[in-house]
Amino acid sequence: QAISCKGQHSISYTLSRNQTVVVEYTHDKDTDMFQVGRSTESPIDFVVTDTISGSQNNDETQITQSTISRFACRIVCDRSPPYTARIFAAGFDSSKNIFLGEKAAKWKNPDGHMDGLTTNGVLVMHPKGGFTEESKPGVWREISVCGDVYTLRETRSAQQRGKLVENETNILQDGSLIDLCGATLLWRTADGLFHTPTQKHIEALRQEINAARPQCPVGLNTLAFPSINRKDVVEEKQPWAYLSCGHVHGYHNWGHRSDTEANERECPMCRTVGPYVPLWLGCEAGFYVDAGPPTHAFTPCGHVCSEKSAKYWSQIPLPHGTHAFHAACPFCATQLSGEHNCVKLIFQGPID
Repeated sequence: QAISCKGQHSISYTLSRNQTVVVEYTHDKDTDMFQVGRSTESPIDFVVTDTISGSQNNDETQITQSTISRFACRIVCDRSPPYTARIFAAGFDSSKNIFLGEKAAKWKNPDGHMDGLTTNGVLVMHPKGGFTEESKPGVWREISVCGDVYTLRETRSAQQRGKLVENETNILQDGSLIDLCGATLLWRTADGLFHTPTQKHIEALRQEINAARPQCPVGLNTLAFPSINRKDVVEEKQPWAYLSCGHVHGYHNWGHRSDTEANERECPMCRTVGPYVPLWLGCEAGFYVDAGPPTHAFTPCGHVCSEKSAKYWSQIPLPHGTHAFHAACPFCATQLSGEHNCVKLIFQGPID
């Protein structure tokens, strides 16, 4: 009856072919529930598609290969201050049910209530020190259907659950990362965003760096970061940088070291060999941990942001595939490489 009742939320735990435990949920006037997932059905409030590295979107590969669950997770927020938000694995479908099949990891807790994990899991990482200049990466954990915190399984969809972590909670903090196996979400609080640089501030930093008229040390032409809304087309005045040393130039076509490695170029300033790429100002303000000037570039994509923001994201291990982790550029999801994953840019000022 609970399953067929359209107004009743329930979770079904299939134990075997002839035994299923159904847990009924009741309405709660003190909270609001928001659901996240790949499904475009009405119960999903935030439709999430796969993050394609380097933002090369191809609709067909996205649809056929997505590992994001259609009803991935739900976030329950208190209606009264401090508006605590808690995350739970799995979301209710259009008939207000969650079904955990026979193969899903599930168990009965000592106090008698059922719990389980979804196929690819919902992972959460709370950074140490919130989302500030002083933040450090935390430890990735898995969240269960009932919101308990577990250590990671051996692989993403292993049958055996991790160990219960009793002193940690499913409460989201400013800067918490939520990984849905195919996309990673950054949770920002209203208070956190209040202290974050705005789009206007980033635009002011862009104008400031352009007003200093940085020059190409070889061609002596003035360089300028393109406006934020022209962020896909490489412009004539665009700054380029050698990512091994950080020297900023205008575009030139010399310095190729070999025919095989198309992007291995020798810097004319210091003879260091490495990738040579156009620089782009990272324009999503929510990723900045401070309001510092854009002095560092991620390698190998060339997105530019403040030193503290670059160093923070350079050390965050993001889940990749079923058991790998690697740092990625927050602006384009490209996997980071190089000695420190980012480089300090060396601009040449005007000679007058």
